[in-house]
Amino acid sequence: MSKAIFELVDELPTNNLTTKMLNALDFVVPGEWENVVGFVNTIKTVTGETDEDLIQAIGERAIYLYNDRSQGYQRAMWLYQTVDNTDKALGAAALANKIGEKVSFLGFLSNITPKADKAQTIDLCLKLVTELVAFCQINGIPGDSIGDFVASLGEYSGESLMRMVALVCVDGLIPLGPDFISKTMSMISQTNPQELEGNSTFQNIQDAIPGEDAGGKLDFIGESFNSVKGWMSGLVSSHDLTRQKVVHNLQNFVDISDDKLDYLAAFLDMSTNYYEHTGTQTLARRLIERAVAEI
Repeated sequence: MSKAIFELVDELPTNNLTTKMLNALDFVVPGEWENVVGFVNTIKTVTGETDEDLIQAIGERAIYLYNDRSQGYQRAMWLYQTVDNTDKALGAAALANKIGEKVSFLGFLSNITPKADKAQTIDLCLKLVTELVAFCQINGIPGDSIGDFVASLGEYSGESLMRMVALVCVDGLIPLGPDFISKTMSMISQTNPQELEGNSTFQNIQDAIPGEDAGGKLDFIGESFNSVKGWMSGLVSSHDLTRQKVVHNLQNFVDISDDKLDYLAAFLDMSTNYYEHTGTQTLARRLIERAVAEI
């Protein structure tokens, strides 16, 4: 990793398309996510500390832990960054001058190619597996600990819960519709290892996914999604989530008609990095909490 954890947290944006999207999804878990940026500010927010010397000590310990390669923190950060970066078939530079105003979405349609359903389902599953493996890295447990991850989902809060909400809404409901869970299970069962190997996201993160070969990794991906489908279904039903509700809230910052929802998913893939953004916040929180416990 080329950047220190304090740099990554200091450089988190306060207002861009990613934060607008996450704020628009706040209706699902109201008040759960706060866009805490800045390393020192994050320490103060997580700990409630005001003593500058103690804040300094916590920060130094957190940086030390992140830099210790025997820990899994850098690996988790790499996963969050990588799974987002491979989404960007097009750079978001063209959107930069639109920040702060309501994006007129239709002007970008000629530059966007929606993913086929199978590619979308594979990417949804790979993002989920990334969350599982990063969770294991952060907590120092074997990377195939599906049961531990599923058990932890009930305790998810803050930026971690927001990331999973965005996964369900933006990578599930919008591109694949209300039956995205059954559709994904069906698609994955019909996917062969060669198709998986052709996926650019898989090519980038395959070494982090448990399994001896592409076939074994595909089995692990399917098992992971199957284990989490109950949690996802519960989230959708308990919050009465629909594609229309999600899109309605996203229309606060982007113009989109209902017949262009497949393009909306591609647009959000291209222009946001919610996994990296909230993943950085999750890592900072875990590092700070551990640093406090060790001091």
